[in-house]
Amino acid sequence: MELGALKSLLTTVLLPPMSLMLLAFFGLVLAARRKRAGLLLSAVALVMLWLLGCQGTAVWLARTALPQYPPVTLAQLKANQVQAIVVLGGGINPLAPEYGQAQPGPATAARLRYGVWLAKQSGLPVAFTGGSGWSADSTTPGTQPATEAAVAARIAEQDYGIKLRWLESQSRDTSENARLLAPMLKRDGIARIALVTDAMHMPRSVGEFERTGLTITPAPTGYVLPTKTWLLQWLPSSEGLYSSTRLMHELLGLTAAKLR
Repeated sequence: MELGALKSLLTTVLLPPMSLMLLAFFGLVLAARRKRAGLLLSAVALVMLWLLGCQGTAVWLARTALPQYPPVTLAQLKANQVQAIVVLGGGINPLAPEYGQAQPGPATAARLRYGVWLAKQSGLPVAFTGGSGWSADSTTPGTQPATEAAVAARIAEQDYGIKLRWLESQSRDTSENARLLAPMLKRDGIARIALVTDAMHMPRSVGEFERTGLTITPAPTGYVLPTKTWLLQWLPSSEGLYSSTRLMHELLGLTAAKLR
């Protein structure tokens, strides 16, 4: 099995909902011999799945389990002598039949839009980093027609009228985003950047880019916020499970980065 496929498989198994489903299944198997312990284990897994499926849990975890970065201001960009805006890719839709070509995924679209907005407000040039990702399907012809960087460059020019100054299209994860883009920026004398990515993704991203020697001003977007009434926030939903899973992914990534 290739490294990329193995990494994606392990991540899927370790994160909810798969990890909790496996835990519940193991509890049912255990119940055949030790009924009370097995049923208790399955019940714990279901309760955890309920809680992690709640948007309220995701909001609480985002605010307590990860370092917090407030929205950046134009005054901060100026005071920190930022020289460029760097946008991190967050996935693409490789087959968008309504357009007939690849389109940015929701995270990439939101990050790109914010990066372009900052660039227009500040007059700074924009860099974008993102390749195909470890989980991209490279075996089926036509399933990955473009990299994140290529899609972002096209959308930035067509929809926003901005040409991206630097494009890095080989990276497959956050570590490679930083490692491959940094030399391109440094060759042009760029040492201070504003980093645009999701608020949850920011702690790991800042760490990876700081390791390259760049000076980082965080410019987060995509905050996890309460979007429903109090009661609905504590009922499981696809939105809540998605947010919690992303947060667990970031915690897992931070742990892996420390071990590395």
